[in-house]
Amino acid sequence: MDLLFIVEIFYCLIFIPLLLFHIPIQLAAMEKSSILRFTFIFAIIFFLFACSFYPSSKSEFLGSSPCFPWCTSKNRIYSNFDSILENPVHKGTHHHHSTPLHPLDPLSVKEINKVRTILSSYAHFASSFPTIHSLVLDEPNKTQVLAWNKGDPLPPRRAFGIVLLNGQSHMLTVDLNLGQVINHAINSGSGYPALTMDDISTALKVTLADAEFNKSIISRGVELSDVICLPPSAGWYGPNEENRRVIKVQCFSSEGTPNFYMRPIEGLTVTVDLDQKKIVKFSNTGRGIPIPKSSNTDYRYTAQVKPPELKPLNPISMEQPKGPSFIVEDGHVVKWSNWVFHLKADQRAGMVISRATVQDSESGELRSVMYKGFSSELFVPYMDPDEHWYFKTYLDGGEYGLGATSLSLVPLNDCPRYSYYMDGVFVTSDGKPFVQSNIICLFERYSGDISWRHSEIPINGFQIKEARPKVTLVARMTASVGNYDYIFDWEFQTDGLIRIKVGLSGMLMVKGTPHENTNQGFDEDDISGPLVSENAIGVVHDHFITFHLDMDIDGVNNSFVEVNLVKQETSKGESPRKSYLKAERRIAKTEKDAQIKLKLYDPSEFHVINPSSRSRLGNPAGYKVVPGANAASLLAHDDPPQLRGAFTNNQIWTTPYNRTEQWAGGLFVYQSKGDDTLAVWSERNRPIENQDIVLWYTMGFHHIPCQEDFPVMPTVSSSFDLKPVNFFQSNPILRAAPTFEDDLPVCQPSAS
Repeated sequence: MDLLFIVEIFYCLIFIPLLLFHIPIQLAAMEKSSILRFTFIFAIIFFLFACSFYPSSKSEFLGSSPCFPWCTSKNRIYSNFDSILENPVHKGTHHHHSTPLHPLDPLSVKEINKVRTILSSYAHFASSFPTIHSLVLDEPNKTQVLAWNKGDPLPPRRAFGIVLLNGQSHMLTVDLNLGQVINHAINSGSGYPALTMDDISTALKVTLADAEFNKSIISRGVELSDVICLPPSAGWYGPNEENRRVIKVQCFSSEGTPNFYMRPIEGLTVTVDLDQKKIVKFSNTGRGIPIPKSSNTDYRYTAQVKPPELKPLNPISMEQPKGPSFIVEDGHVVKWSNWVFHLKADQRAGMVISRATVQDSESGELRSVMYKGFSSELFVPYMDPDEHWYFKTYLDGGEYGLGATSLSLVPLNDCPRYSYYMDGVFVTSDGKPFVQSNIICLFERYSGDISWRHSEIPINGFQIKEARPKVTLVARMTASVGNYDYIFDWEFQTDGLIRIKVGLSGMLMVKGTPHENTNQGFDEDDISGPLVSENAIGVVHDHFITFHLDMDIDGVNNSFVEVNLVKQETSKGESPRKSYLKAERRIAKTEKDAQIKLKLYDPSEFHVINPSSRSRLGNPAGYKVVPGANAASLLAHDDPPQLRGAFTNNQIWTTPYNRTEQWAGGLFVYQSKGDDTLAVWSERNRPIENQDIVLWYTMGFHHIPCQEDFPVMPTVSSSFDLKPVNFFQSNPILRAAPTFEDDLPVCQPSAS
């Protein structure tokens, strides 16, 4: 007898008699209007309670009621009720009582509060508590983490903080066991820490309180109540912008639409000194440029009322009657199929994958693949030299934070039904913890792909049809950095492959223009992008995402190998062939040997190998990076934004492991000069052969907007793979079982 049936019996035998006994007593004391109201309420309660046992096809569970869609497998009826109890979608972590259980677990709420208490009594901050811009786990040394096993005491817990006080950026290491600051340094290079919400609030308050600004808004015919302002980062463009933290403020009209991005108040830019809390420059040159109309800008489903309506698709879902195949241990350790890895949210990087290991298909042992992987920086330069646009060359990771700008994922739309959700525990500018809920989801995916297959035409006496379905595990987070939404997927496959994918959606950043049509003297050679709507130009821009990939193939001693495909020409009379390709291997000795620009007509493979780990055939175990669609930065190398984004000068870099070199744009990105980037580190040309090395990969997008990007962009995506190469002795999923009809539920539409 299942749990659902027991509850139904309890409901019928206990709850209903009690309720029926109670109703006459209540009715006797009621007036007629109260009786009607009580009857109505009781009907709703009864309906809702009944529906909790017979849920509709749009509910959270897949029921077995004959009135709704049902699934059977091997003639058994499955209810997801038991599966949900055993594998909740989100386990409701009580962060105030959570305790770190792994050396790489993020700081807990309790630990963040402890750091705040320690800093409150720290002598250097006696007169004034600093502004907290970043507070994260100061991860233990790599050797300590690699030596740790579950059940061992944790290495000392330490926090690393970046705080701002009196215009100076302080770097602090706090020992939570000792309860004191053990290291304190002040940044002597360029740049400032990431913006806080207080910085953004300050910039907007100063701007909106300015009389000249308000006068200029009213003169444009915009009501002050309709004004929405945003703070684009200022970049760095020479000595005039040094020695003070400044930010730009630009505004939009929200009249008639929630999509204010499509209604810019063009040619109006305010520059605010964040520390002095005052306007240092006011530019209003766009008085003659109309504000684009609000019509057709609302992207919400409820606003899509004009015909023809897109014919709706029937609902589709991958059901898991027995629940998911993965588990999450101790809050952060993910185990699925042959993979084990540590997963956590990070205020700057968004999502971090650590200690990724895969089970050997022959020996069964867990083998190391990657120590740590994450998106290190995101560079978005817009291509317009105009006074109100030239500075829009964002470094979103270091200026705003990918985790800080991530919001709760939308169930069934961002992530499928059987997703497991994970929170981020971050810190506010006053040092207090806050929980960003459900910003990472884990789910299994099957979209009809094939893991491997072969069919044999029976001309040789063999009739073979072998195929295996491909089911993968996805860890996903999104970042909504102003107008743009970025979707980050880390997808793990049973054959040992890791696919890293980035999707781009959200809103264009449009520029106001007097033109409503290309026939109105619209010179495409003189503007920064095409018309995407009346009075709105979609400005051409790029996106570059650089990933930090600390590969540890069977250990830390790794090498980078470039395998070049070289054309060989045959000698006269040697063969009917005139040419062929030959693979030539080159082991990179130093960093400059491993600075790679991808070239279509100079093809290569790029391997990370362990020279000490050999297969039975003598090949070194390795993984290779397999590029997908990509783009390179075309900006001049001495252009200020490219100096700061110089990590995009190559698509692949390899550096020796250094725990202080994690952020491709530098630790302090905001208004930096580009003096502490991946490109600067790599110029040291350090040895990298048979060393603990880090692989860096940059994926890029050139975006020339079009009308289909208006008013919200369909997602465009690209990816790259980390693929085993001589890592396994043979196909690691050779013994994967095929799927048969009896293994799966049989779903049927509900009766009318």
